[in-house]
Amino acid sequence: MKTILLIEDNDQIRENTAEILELSRYQVLTAADGKDGLSKAIESKPDLIICDIMMPMLDGFGVLHAIQKNDEIRNTPFIFITAKTERSDYRKGMELGADDYLTKPFDGTELLNAVDSRLKKVNMMRKEFSKGLEGVNQLLLESAGPDTVKSMIENRSINTYRKKQLIYKEGNHPTQLYYVLSGKVKTFKSNDDGKELVTELFTAGDFLGHVSLMHGTVYRENAEAIDDAEVAVIPKKEFEDLINNSKEVSQQFIKLLAKNIAEKENQLLGIAYNSLRKKVADALIFLRNKYKDPNTTEFSIEISRENLANIAGTATESLIRTLSDFKSEKLIDIKNGQIAILNDKKLEGMIN
Repeated sequence: MKTILLIEDNDQIRENTAEILELSRYQVLTAADGKDGLSKAIESKPDLIICDIMMPMLDGFGVLHAIQKNDEIRNTPFIFITAKTERSDYRKGMELGADDYLTKPFDGTELLNAVDSRLKKVNMMRKEFSKGLEGVNQLLLESAGPDTVKSMIENRSINTYRKKQLIYKEGNHPTQLYYVLSGKVKTFKSNDDGKELVTELFTAGDFLGHVSLMHGTVYRENAEAIDDAEVAVIPKKEFEDLINNSKEVSQQFIKLLAKNIAEKENQLLGIAYNSLRKKVADALIFLRNKYKDPNTTEFSIEISRENLANIAGTATESLIRTLSDFKSEKLIDIKNGQIAILNDKKLEGMIN
């Protein structure tokens, strides 16, 4: 049950508003002035605060200012209620960080709609999405709804890419967002000698190329089909409109970008300091985490040894020798080019 703190000095309004909220199955705490309300906010850490502006002891602006200074409750959604309708009061409240503003008199439906909207948004903001780009699809479904995702994908130009065909090239300017409909795609960087490092893998349901779109920079890596792939093309403007019109979407993308940076740092540390066996083991677990069917307990994949070596950050010849060792140790099996993982735990716990 969600807890709402109601701070209102008018007894009748406070009692009527609390009753409406309680009938809607919210737990309601009440305070008759700003000072008492601030104390209860710090003590109870409510899920949402509804606060009058004109009050004795401490007005609503003072309550909000104090809450913003408290790290434990500063992100609590905050709704102002007041009889004052001057635009300057509205602007001051929003500039201080209020999430919504209700003008008295308001009806029960208006109140409950505001409460429900704020709680839904804060729940989404607190939700942990999947690491990597799988979280982008989750994000759009959560924040914009399935209809938005469907409209972004349907009736689009669909490009078909053959195995090893480039989708975009490092240094080019992005003009569109890509959505993988089928097949597998990789992004990679190459050095002057042509040696590759795979930076990310994508499969059906993943968005591709959004990092450069958000940064407003050229592509910093290449994207290539690992096998035959179908990719829907979404115009850059539609993606930007979604980001610019939804604070929740943009903030969640920032979280995903931060997670991607952390993953890249771990990948680089592993390549720099891990043993050959651990590099190969980590690459196999990475593939399993990316492509394993959740409805099965077994995992196998057909992938070129060159691509697998580029994921592990090692030479192809070294990778092949290590795979042969893993097969002898019954950690994996190899048949007709397919690599099957037999012992996940030992691969995951590979000692460096």
